[in-house]
Amino acid sequence: MPDVYISRQPLVNRQSKIIAMRLTLHLDDGATTTDAANALGALVEFWPQGEKLVFINCGNTPCDADFLAWPAPDNATIEIHPASLVDPGAADFIAALQGSQPSLCLHFDAQAQAALSAGVSFRFIAFDAQRYTPAQLKVLAVQTQPFGIAVAFNVFDGQSFQTCLDAGVNAAASWFFKHSTKTQAKALNPGQAQIVRVLNLVRKNADIKDIETALKQDVALSYKLLRYINSAGFGLSCEIQSFRHAVTILGYDKLNKWLSLLLATASKDPMAPALMHTALTRARLMELLAHGLVERQEYDNLFITGAFSMLDALLGVSMDKVLESMSLPESICDALLGKGGVYGPFLELARVSEGEDGKALAEQAAMLGLSADQFNRAQMQALAFADTMEL
Repeated sequence: MPDVYISRQPLVNRQSKIIAMRLTLHLDDGATTTDAANALGALVEFWPQGEKLVFINCGNTPCDADFLAWPAPDNATIEIHPASLVDPGAADFIAALQGSQPSLCLHFDAQAQAALSAGVSFRFIAFDAQRYTPAQLKVLAVQTQPFGIAVAFNVFDGQSFQTCLDAGVNAAASWFFKHSTKTQAKALNPGQAQIVRVLNLVRKNADIKDIETALKQDVALSYKLLRYINSAGFGLSCEIQSFRHAVTILGYDKLNKWLSLLLATASKDPMAPALMHTALTRARLMELLAHGLVERQEYDNLFITGAFSMLDALLGVSMDKVLESMSLPESICDALLGKGGVYGPFLELARVSEGEDGKALAEQAAMLGLSADQFNRAQMQALAFADTMEL
């Protein structure tokens, strides 16, 4: 079966939260919409649940009736280009849409008005932010309001994101929040530094009493830690009541993995929820992709690498400044500082999956000996995990 790799992009709303994920399908030459439907069908078991929607973008392959053959989950929204509904031969596709009635998003272009009259209902109307001026976008958002909720695609920076919101768009697909424009601080703030102290104590297997003393200096820190450990994403069969209990049940190595998430939560950035979701997705994705490729004891370190990969944006401190105060293995530091190492290719694959270059995604996965199905499956599981861990 021809390969179908899937990249992702979040939809961010006015509250700076990720409310949906946009998946773009990258089909091999010669691949058909049937191949795309089969690839998606194989992922239904691992599909993210809950309130977040998942937009499906067929990329350069026009949607047709064959694409609807997979059992789309309730939170899936299929993106449709107007040409698919107005071109000669569109009748079969329209009939299939009317029969299955999936959630749809119409890409707005010159043929959109004709597509809106095709007898198909749309939940969303998507505008290309690069195609319209702010004034045009504002007019279109109002004119199309009766037909669907306005969203924007191809939003590349924070200013464009704000322009879309000002025009009346409800959410925009973009990674603009990964690239902070704020002036970086010279050092961690006291709250962040305290978390680092606790992390270092755990990694050095310090006495439980010493770690408890450090945790008690920040009550909120202890509270956040227990919430993470007891979350559904952790999957424990009993509720952890204290740090000492956590050590007994998990051991220091596993606890270090979950403590690492607390450093990311120390951010005061308005985009922290979106950054945190991205870091969690990377962390779980890298951990899952490593299965069978590295020693089992390395899995937690790969998770930590992914979780820490957004620290510079989250904390407003350069990555080298963050790492210089932490007792981390060289393999983690090398990956985070762009020096490669054994974890570097996994982090690069996680980053490439956030782009729109299907060829680069396929090449990076192949470098690790991963098939399209293995990668896509891990990505969906990682997204589901990140959704579950949002506290």
